Amino acid sequence: MSAVVERIDPPALPQVLASGGEDRPLLFDGNGEIALGDYFAEVRGVAAQLPAGRHVINLCEDRYRFLVAFGAAALRGQATLLPSSRAPAVVDEVRARYPDSYCLGDQDFADTPPHYWRLPQSLPRRDGAPPMIEDDAVVAIGFTSGSTGCPKPNAKTWGGFRTSTAQNLAALRDLWPAGAIPRLVATVPPQHMYGMEMTVLMPLLGGAAVHAGRPFYPGDVARALQQASAPRVLVTTPVHLRALVESGIELPPLAGIVSATAPLPQALAAAAEARFGGEVREVFGSTETCVIARRRTACEDAWTLMPGVRLAPQPDGTLVHAAHLDTAVALADLVELDGEHRFHLRGRNADLLEIAGKRASLGDLTRKLLSVPGVEDGVVFQPDEADDAGVRRVAALVVAPTLDETQILRHLQRGLDAVFLPRPLLRVAALPRNETGKLPRDALQALLRSRMP
Repeated sequence: MSAVVERIDPPALPQVLASGGEDRPLLFDGNGEIALGDYFAEVRGVAAQLPAGRHVINLCEDRYRFLVAFGAAALRGQATLLPSSRAPAVVDEVRARYPDSYCLGDQDFADTPPHYWRLPQSLPRRDGAPPMIEDDAVVAIGFTSGSTGCPKPNAKTWGGFRTSTAQNLAALRDLWPAGAIPRLVATVPPQHMYGMEMTVLMPLLGGAAVHAGRPFYPGDVARALQQASAPRVLVTTPVHLRALVESGIELPPLAGIVSATAPLPQALAAAAEARFGGEVREVFGSTETCVIARRRTACEDAWTLMPGVRLAPQPDGTLVHAAHLDTAVALADLVELDGEHRFHLRGRNADLLEIAGKRASLGDLTRKLLSVPGVEDGVVFQPDEADDAGVRRVAALVVAPTLDETQILRHLQRGLDAVFLPRPLLRVAALPRNETGKLPRDALQALLRSRMP
C-alpha cells in the first residue's frame, strides 16, 4: 500500500472512455471475448441513436449491454442514474426527481416503464476515433440504498471515477500476476456503485475483462468461472459467498475474491479461503465515497485505507478526504484510527442504542444473533414505533429453519443484557434483501408489521 494516488485534475483535453489497445479483451462469456475496439464501435453506434435527454436509467440485465449503454450515454453528455433498486416504484421515484430522464434496457417488461427505449437486438456500429469524455462531466448519479433512510443522490464525474479506479487498482492488483489481465466474474449488478466500480470501471479503466452475465446460484457461478481464463477474480457479497461455501461446489482456481455491501464474518472469509484458495479481500465504501479501504478479513480486523484517502473522526461519524472527492464527505460510520493508514470500524452513529441507561450497537447485536448455531441469516434493528412505555426497543427477523424463537432467545440471553433482547424476535423464510444483499429499512419495517398480530 505504498502507492500514492493523487487527484487527477481535469486536463485541457477529454480522456478516452477505456484504457489499453483496441485488441485487448473487455468482456467474455461462453461465446468468447469482445475486444475494446468492437466495444468502441458499438458505443459510437448506440450513441448516435439514443433519445434526447440529460439523464438515463440503465436497466440492462446483460453486463456488456450495460457497458455499451453507459459509454454511449456518457459520449452524448447524458448522466446515468443508478437507483438503489430496479423495482418499478423506485425507478418511478427517481424519474420524478429527474423529469428530463428516460429508461433504457435490453429486454421487454410486462409493465413497460414510461419513456422506455430498448436497445436494438443487433447493436449498431460506427467507425471513428476512440470515444472521449470530459473529466468534469457528470457521468453517473448514484443513490444511497435507503438502509438508513431516504435515498440521496451522489453525482460522479469522469475524472473522479478515473481517480477512484486508479486507487482500487493499486489496492487490488497484487491479487494477480503483474502484466496479467484479470477475468472478473460478478454476482452483483452494474447498477449498484460497488458493481459499477468493480465490473464497469475496472474493465474500462483498470485493464480487466468481465463476464457478461450476473450468475446467482452456485452452479451458475461455477460455470461462469469455468468460462474465464486465469487469473480469475470473483466479485461478490457475503450472502452469495455463504451460499457458495455451504453448497460444497467446486470452483476453478481463484486469484482472489472481493466482497462488499455488508459486513463479512471472519469465519466465513476463512472458510472461503480454505475451500476455494486465493485471498478473500473485503472492501469498504459507500455510494457517497466509492471504495475507500480494504482488508483480508480472514486474518485481520483493521482496515487499510486506499491510497490518497484520509479519515477524520467526528463525534457523530467520520469525514472522508480523498483524491477523487471534490470535498470531504461525512459518513455515519464511527472509526478508531490505527496509525495513518489503518482504522477499526466501531459501528454507525445511527446504530448506537441507549435503553434504560445502557448502551449497545445494532451491528454488534446482529453479529451476536448470526453467531447462534442454526441461524442462517438475521438482523436486529430498531422499529420506528415505541412500546406502551414509550421506549423504542429492538426487534429481530431471523432465518433459522431448525430453531424456534425460544431457543434463539435462550442462546442470546447468555451474552446480552435483558434490555437488548429482541422483542419481538420473529422467524421468517427469508430477509428482504435487495439484489446486492442490503436490507432497506422500509422493507424490514413492512415485513415486521406483516408478521405482527
